[in-house]
Amino acid sequence: MKKLLLASALVAGGLVGLQSSASAHGGNYRGPGDTVPPAGGGSGGGGAAGPTGPSGPTTPGPTGPTTPTPLAPGTPTQAAPTASTTSGGGASGPDLTLWSFWWEFNKEPYLNLKSAVHSGAADTGSDGFFLGRGQKEEAKDNLKPTEQQIREKIVPALLNALENETNNDIVTGAMIALAKIGDAKSESGTSKFEQVISQFLSDSNQEISETAAVSLGILANDKSVPLMASLLEDTAEGRTAVKGNEVAYRTRAFAAYGLGLIGAATGDEAVRQNIVEILARTIANDQTRSRDLKVACIIAMGLVPLHTFEAAPVEGEEDMAQPPHRSRVAQIEYLLDFLRNEDNNYLVRAHCPTALARLIDGLPAELYTTWRQTLADDLLSRIGDRSKDKNEIIESAVLAMGLIVTNGKADAKLRDALEAVTKDVSDQQARNFSLVSTAKAAANPGGEGADEGIANASKYLVGQLTKGKSTLKPWAGLAIGVMSRSLADNDVTHASVATMGEALRRELANEGDKSKIGAYAIALGIMTDVESRDLLIGLLDRIQDNEARGYVAVSLGLMGEREAIDPISEIIQKSKYRPDLLKQAAIALGLLGDKELVPTLVEMLGSSKGLATQAAISSALGFIGDQRSISPLVDMLGNKDLTARARGFAAVALGIVADKEPLPWNTKIALDLNYRASTSTLVDSSNGTGILDIL
Repeated sequence: MKKLLLASALVAGGLVGLQSSASAHGGNYRGPGDTVPPAGGGSGGGGAAGPTGPSGPTTPGPTGPTTPTPLAPGTPTQAAPTASTTSGGGASGPDLTLWSFWWEFNKEPYLNLKSAVHSGAADTGSDGFFLGRGQKEEAKDNLKPTEQQIREKIVPALLNALENETNNDIVTGAMIALAKIGDAKSESGTSKFEQVISQFLSDSNQEISETAAVSLGILANDKSVPLMASLLEDTAEGRTAVKGNEVAYRTRAFAAYGLGLIGAATGDEAVRQNIVEILARTIANDQTRSRDLKVACIIAMGLVPLHTFEAAPVEGEEDMAQPPHRSRVAQIEYLLDFLRNEDNNYLVRAHCPTALARLIDGLPAELYTTWRQTLADDLLSRIGDRSKDKNEIIESAVLAMGLIVTNGKADAKLRDALEAVTKDVSDQQARNFSLVSTAKAAANPGGEGADEGIANASKYLVGQLTKGKSTLKPWAGLAIGVMSRSLADNDVTHASVATMGEALRRELANEGDKSKIGAYAIALGIMTDVESRDLLIGLLDRIQDNEARGYVAVSLGLMGEREAIDPISEIIQKSKYRPDLLKQAAIALGLLGDKELVPTLVEMLGSSKGLATQAAISSALGFIGDQRSISPLVDMLGNKDLTARARGFAAVALGIVADKEPLPWNTKIALDLNYRASTSTLVDSSNGTGILDIL
């Protein structure tokens, strides 16, 4: 089911309005992050579409509702009139420089809803917070669906839907849900679900076909690699699988992301090496006019760090560069060369810095020191006032620096360069990203001089919050929350956290701009600033704006304020026609471990007719649902008296409730991504058919 677009902007003849959307690809509902335009300036091939199947890069599937959707919390087109004319979104588009976009793509590790829902109470302060565990070991998962419930009730219902239904919404929703659940373990390693899902690769509906490809990646079975490779490389076997003269480039791109997901999950080094080899070969042989394949392969390679760190050269090839599948170092060298080669498209190159930062992480100490410095030197050359790189590459370099720079004395020059971005770089998005990267760097352990590094970063961010430019203030507030949270997760106690919290509370108390209120509230929630609880509860009751109110609710959920359960529950019951607020309030209740509204939500989903409301309610059931929601959702999926769309969203909710992963599957791709360098198969605001447009 296509993602619910909550903030799409239709740019035609200078007119800004909401784009119609259909439910496809598993019924996604991300929120403000939905607004990223295709390719940051063009999906597909920048005006020249590559080879396609039944539908092209921005063509929705042939079926599915097209109900216009309302706006979500943080939606740029809800903001002041200037939001549609700022540089962030072009002359007549949404302002993509708003903080809420970053939050929607990076929020999942902070929310860590699965832990809160299964335990009945939130505990995001554990050692495993950013690994998706987020719950102390002694806590009892007393509300988690049992394996028996999943295998005997949910799985048969989904399989039955795939066998007997033809509607787009139901089929794609059920496929994604089944892939999230995963196969029951077997001695042979064969996958029953792979056999079921792969049959849909040949569906004449492009949306269903490409959803099948990514579903195989979510399923993450090693034995799917040959099939996925045949799709990606458009081989005879791949064409047989899709029953066509070619494999549509969209399906090929989805297969690339799927291979990355399999590589991230496998424990077999040979499988990882095979996947990296396939990805590199596709990059070299890609003849499509679309950037989608190369972008997908670069991102996917960053998800598959080889465990063979170095490899001896093959006899006779001592003076040749090793292919990237030989070792982690060879991967890094390959992507660095790709980044530095200006003959490569800049939007593809823009995805190399984050992929490189991911690959460098986990190297043995000596290798890490060497390659981190090499990457830091490269990135440093791209973010200064003399950089001639395109904005997208500068933005990505800034983001990647936040992953590799530390708070130690040795990295003072790098941190200074990050701070200088707000003065030396004209691109507003790079300036915004630099504040978040400064926050992350300040919390990355760096040895000698760390205390001073933390103090200096705190002073800088508080200065930007209180005295900086208006456009940077919400980002500074968000960065303060990120820095404080990261320090806590690294078991670092520092006096600057109290200072930053005080500054944030003061700014929030005196702020009237709804977007800034949301940013400051989320920041205080991330850092679990208990002293702000009374202020936030007061705002929850006093503020009428849906955007700000939704983020205040999430903030209270993040800090575990159980006194907010009743007012937030009341918000949900009154928000049937305000799906944006409903979704955020449901997230808050999920964080607070409250489940009392599950029956009410099931009833609301069954009676609702609007796409936006159905998507919000199904997401809410996934957020706060538990084993008690299984029976009513299974009943809904099989109830042909309901609309196909409502039944499809019931499948989506079942997939969320029974997901085998602690965090949403595409979090691996979304974290630290430069969403401004997008393609239609990565993020597609027009039709919601990108890989990050799937719930």
